[in-house]
Amino acid sequence: MTAHNAAPHDSAPHDPAPHDPVGAGRRVTVRFAATSGGSGPLTRGQDNMIRCIRRDAPEAINKESVWPVPPGTTLAAGLNALRLLVERHESLRTSFPPGPGPDAFPQSQLVHGDGRFAVTVVEAGGLESHELDSLAAELGQADVAVPVPLDAVPRIRCTLLVDGPHLLRLIAVVCHAGADGAATAVLIQDWYALAAGKDLPPVTAPTPIQLAAAEQSPQGRRRAAGALRHWARVLDTGPQVVFADSRIAGPPRDHGALMVRSRTAAADLAAVCRRTGASPSVVLLAAFSALVARRADRTELAVSALSANRQRAVLLDHVGTLAQDALILLDTGTADLDQLIGRAKSASLSAYWHSVLDAEQVWQLVEDAAHVRGSRFARQVVVNDLSLTIPAAVADAQPAATADPELTALPAPPLPVRLMFTILRISGSLDFALIACPQVLDPVETDRFARALLALLAAAAGGPVPLVGLHDAPGPPVAGSDGSDGSDGSDGFSGSDGDGGADWRVVDGSRIDLAAVRSLVGAALDAALDTGLDHGPDHGPDLPRDSRPACRVSVEDGRLTVDLDTADPHLTPADVHRAVVAALPGRDTAMAPQHYRIRYRGPDGERLGAGSGRDPEVVARLAALT
Repeated sequence: MTAHNAAPHDSAPHDPAPHDPVGAGRRVTVRFAATSGGSGPLTRGQDNMIRCIRRDAPEAINKESVWPVPPGTTLAAGLNALRLLVERHESLRTSFPPGPGPDAFPQSQLVHGDGRFAVTVVEAGGLESHELDSLAAELGQADVAVPVPLDAVPRIRCTLLVDGPHLLRLIAVVCHAGADGAATAVLIQDWYALAAGKDLPPVTAPTPIQLAAAEQSPQGRRRAAGALRHWARVLDTGPQVVFADSRIAGPPRDHGALMVRSRTAAADLAAVCRRTGASPSVVLLAAFSALVARRADRTELAVSALSANRQRAVLLDHVGTLAQDALILLDTGTADLDQLIGRAKSASLSAYWHSVLDAEQVWQLVEDAAHVRGSRFARQVVVNDLSLTIPAAVADAQPAATADPELTALPAPPLPVRLMFTILRISGSLDFALIACPQVLDPVETDRFARALLALLAAAAGGPVPLVGLHDAPGPPVAGSDGSDGSDGSDGFSGSDGDGGADWRVVDGSRIDLAAVRSLVGAALDAALDTGLDHGPDHGPDLPRDSRPACRVSVEDGRLTVDLDTADPHLTPADVHRAVVAALPGRDTAMAPQHYRIRYRGPDGERLGAGSGRDPEVVARLAALT
């Protein structure tokens, strides 16, 4: 191992551009030389995460954390441990070169046998422990927003806080294309042992290249095809969205996070597991889903589960990214929580088994389902069980709770979800975070939701709990702009709340707001007229903006119908439907009409056109999977 201060011109060719979030560090280059290398196709998890990296902001993809440092570790020992860690795990030495296509999307992974990478070293001598923690958090929050280049190694970036030769803190930013949450836990454990001078046994888990080969085998392809069919069935029949709330106006934003810690709840959870024979993950999924169902006032939920692909024993210690959602379709219409726990176990196992799939095909499937059903699947409700991926050393390093339960409001990152339940610890203390979009749960409601979850576990520790009496949890929202939760017993969805307000109906198993549908259709037609409707080469020019068709929305025999009056003789239901579906993202309380009636006005009189606007090829493609 060689470590030296590196001047900017001496940086490795593929080092990321020098960055220093607080302007008080120096760059040190670490060289590595491993015994393995090679190349191969992408794993399905890598393919999925690269698509996310190319689409989303870095802070939504990269993961930062402060890793534990063994007492007495020197800077030299810390740098050496990082070198050994990179040499040990191929995923950290993997780059994704641009592919040959027009969008340069990578088609392969390249494992580097040798190379070098830069580490930022920040002098922090003289700071108290809490000041070091604050500085580490500040550095991590700034560094997580800096991209980790796909064509560079390693897939991890580190900042070290030192007092001269002594290492005090290690802040790591991990690229999600290199390691998911469970893999990061393995990295932390290995780093700690290496920094303490211990020898590690050889890696036995499959490498990403080996995993890619297995996924491309006939068995792997059959499994992926089965997973696609599972997703198609859920997207074709299950709820596209969960929450119906008049406060929903656009994509999720302004999230809040509530951290909950309780030793009593951990004991209650253990008691429920002993009594029912279910795992903590399943019990928590069931309890959480029961409360979500009460809030949403519906029994059937579509829940996205992260960290789902660690169910196979051979992949428990895999260092790479297995990040693909498991899509759980769960019917919460049971008499008590015990029965729901049984359903949650079956539904989650099926979803986990069907969570290794081709990301591009799934994204196309989501588009096809949106086109056919008129509503776009949204990850409104997400569960992320990290309880088995956070090393005990990290959990134990947290300050002791000051109350039981301890509820702490925290800043939250921007996420494309409405409600996320992240399970952090289940042994000794139940630690979890609720990340909520205030359009569905404001801070007061989030607090009530968390306390209701703890109360449900406490009640279930003693026996089956009926689900009809969960009055401590936030109830269904009243259909109005005030967002009240229906605690007065009103279902809130029984019609219009006034002129120009919400007007709720049940269509295709989902509650929709006709006022939101009118807004959706109007916005879609405005956008289409701005950019030009594609009528084809033989049709005349588009109409001016002030000629937007008049629109009326209704529900007839359970079918959402829109009536349009237009002077454009070429406007077709297919034109309108394409424009409406394109405008769906973020409009969770609306859906595209299932039938269009268009009345054409012209010098020769009026004529009527009608149809669903659906493309027969898309309908057939989705039907073939379901």
